[in-house]
Amino acid sequence: MHELSIVSSIVDTVTESLAAYPGARVKEVRLRVGVLAAVVEDSLQFCYGIVTEDTPLAGSALVVKTLPVMAHCAPCGRDVEIASIQSLRCPRCGAPATDLRQGRELEIDCIEIVEKSGGIA
Repeated sequence: MHELSIVSSIVDTVTESLAAYPGARVKEVRLRVGVLAAVVEDSLQFCYGIVTEDTPLAGSALVVKTLPVMAHCAPCGRDVEIASIQSLRCPRCGAPATDLRQGRELEIDCIEIVEKSGGIA
């Protein structure tokens, strides 16, 4: 389960970012995860609950936005969404989709924190 190490890295990164906001707590961490990243969202959520215990992230929510595979189709001259990762072909013309533009991401999109005064930063 590599999701545990992924979540541990996320928690470390967010905790480091919190140093600029003494006393603040994390309300929400938003991730962008491409379908080709080979990450199971349920496992991420499970690990997040465990890893965030006794940290400034305790009680925060992990929101995962799943990104589809997008590729540039040279024959069509446009970016297309690939419907199935079983066949990486342009859905319009059937050409092989070799120029992937999206779908491998695994990144923190944003962190929502509540400052000590109660305002959201």
